[in-house]
Amino acid sequence: MALALLLVGMTGFAQEKISKEDRKARRTEMTKLSPEQKNQLRLKELTLELDLNASQQKEMAKIIAEQQTKREAMKVEMKAKRDTTKKPTSDELFVMKNNILDDKIAEKQRLKKVLTPEQLEKWDNLKKERKRNFQKGAKNFKAKKLQQKQE
Repeated sequence: MALALLLVGMTGFAQEKISKEDRKARRTEMTKLSPEQKNQLRLKELTLELDLNASQQKEMAKIIAEQQTKREAMKVEMKAKRDTTKKPTSDELFVMKNNILDDKIAEKQRLKKVLTPEQLEKWDNLKKERKRNFQKGAKNFKAKKLQQKQE
């Protein structure tokens, strides 16, 4: 009994905590990867999570590459808009949001053709979880910025 408690206690301490510096270093290493390398890693993650077959992997590779290209173009566009101090009008915001929603609808239709219903459900759950984690991280980031301003 005591041996079991000792082993459980030791395994609990064996898991080391990753420091902020290590996390930042890993993040900068990921940014050094080429878009093709990032796409390939994402495809492998999805293959493991959704149990994709070979033909699904080929289609998902195309989808991931297109998403990456759109994302990079949007980054450039948003950076250019951010550099100007002019705020978008309500009509411009409507067009932007409408285009984003059109892209999401088209992506969902394409995914329905590639994935099984079970895989599509897993995909939706993964997206929801990623969104939650992103929002949680954004809240922490805003709280830290606010705290820094107050100091």
